[in-house]
Amino acid sequence: MLKRVPEAARYIAWGTIAELRSHELILAFSGDRDSHVCPWGKTQIIRSSDQGQTWSEPRTITSTPLDDRDAGVIQTRSGALVVSWFTSLAFEEPRFSTAERYARHAEKVTAEERAEWLGHWVRRSEDGGQTWQKPVRTVSSAPHGPIQLHDGRLLYIGKAEGSRGITVEQSADDGRSWSVIASIPQPSDLVEPHLVELAGGGLVALFRRELPDWSQRFIMQSESADGGKTWSPVHSTGILGLPPHVIQLRNGWLLVVYGYRVEPYGERACVSRDGGKTWDVDHIVTLAGAPGPDLGYPPASSSTTVRS
Repeated sequence: MLKRVPEAARYIAWGTIAELRSHELILAFSGDRDSHVCPWGKTQIIRSSDQGQTWSEPRTITSTPLDDRDAGVIQTRSGALVVSWFTSLAFEEPRFSTAERYARHAEKVTAEERAEWLGHWVRRSEDGGQTWQKPVRTVSSAPHGPIQLHDGRLLYIGKAEGSRGITVEQSADDGRSWSVIASIPQPSDLVEPHLVELAGGGLVALFRRELPDWSQRFIMQSESADGGKTWSPVHSTGILGLPPHVIQLRNGWLLVVYGYRVEPYGERACVSRDGGKTWDVDHIVTLAGAPGPDLGYPPASSSTTVRS
């Protein structure tokens, strides 16, 4: 019989934080896991009404028969919450050491369940997260989900299975439906993007780069001046790390937070004072240390402030 580890020792990962209009914080993540790769992942949320000093107990909002991974969350102007995630069967793949451990569980996952649930998803709540609408498929996904643009559209860039490029999707109805408007035909080693809309217009997208040499995995960047329809050629930011979460601060600077998976391991941050044209790589901030390289995915809150 497969033995589950105690709840206090569960593995949680790939979170995103959002500050609601009520100033409450909500954090979405993949929880109730055995490890980085396992079949038990669930989309869960916790909440804080005191700016992160204390948090509620986890609440599960999605638990499919597959592994529910990543969790983006935003509150749109309508007040709705939109959570994104993707499902995976990686736990049964021979390339992972978990394949033998979870073989019996994999046998129980039916073909119908695989067809119904394998893919990329978003779902909405119109009552502050008390109830959730039926999941809606998207073509691709990324760890921190979509953003809302000044014109009201939700824009989502991500990696689709088997695709060489990055897909650009939009929703004009507050996340109820999605359509592809463009792709960023960049090298296949670009994954897990996130983007920000500048206050004066324009979009800046940042990407994780997958290379065999960890010391060369610099965050890459592309820009759009037409609302996401076309994108500039990808180029390096000079920031070593992965994957990115980027926001614009109240003073106009861009802030990217990311994991640093070469020694000394930890979570880091870097700013751009000119809308992403240059990044201050000479003044990287270490947010937290870590004992090993299984780290990353730090999200930045819109309430973040940085002194100049």
